[in-house]
Amino acid sequence: MASATGGFRAYTTETARRIDVQVHPRLVPSLPLQTAGGGLISFGALRGRWLLVEFIHTRCTTYCSAQGGQFARLQRELALPIASDELALLSVSFDPAHDDAAALVSFQRLHGDHGAGWIATRPVDAADLTTLLRVFGVVTVPDGLGGFVHDAAIAVVDPDSRLVAILDWDGRDGAARFVSQRLKR
Repeated sequence: MASATGGFRAYTTETARRIDVQVHPRLVPSLPLQTAGGGLISFGALRGRWLLVEFIHTRCTTYCSAQGGQFARLQRELALPIASDELALLSVSFDPAHDDAAALVSFQRLHGDHGAGWIATRPVDAADLTTLLRVFGVVTVPDGLGGFVHDAAIAVVDPDSRLVAILDWDGRDGAARFVSQRLKR
């Protein structure tokens, strides 16, 4: 019972996941991702900077839509560390069958992308998607209506490509504060 509850500190599986990531940072594999621009990037290529990562699907009208707006605001608020390559915002689609490059561009445009530092992507193949969802602890379940029931959070990856924190999906201020404090060190 103690291991499932983070040493009796967690009452939900989400809280247990967050505690586990803090105590046992997870190495994020350098898997290829297709960008909204049609090119390829990987977590390895982003090594050396902090990453704020969200998992989305572009047809989602609830959490993902709100998260897109949060990322556009973070893009403005964190423009200096983004411009100096200390930080990047990364949206990863868990619905690559529908989220092609054009859908990713539309998602960013709809939510106010400012053109620098926010990278919308999708995994190149299904095995890579499965690996990323496992590493980040993201659960997605098809809802039978063409969408998904899914987790929503902002994951923090450190410059050594380790998942070190999971923050509230609507916690823009907390995410900005978390990264800004570590950039000052």
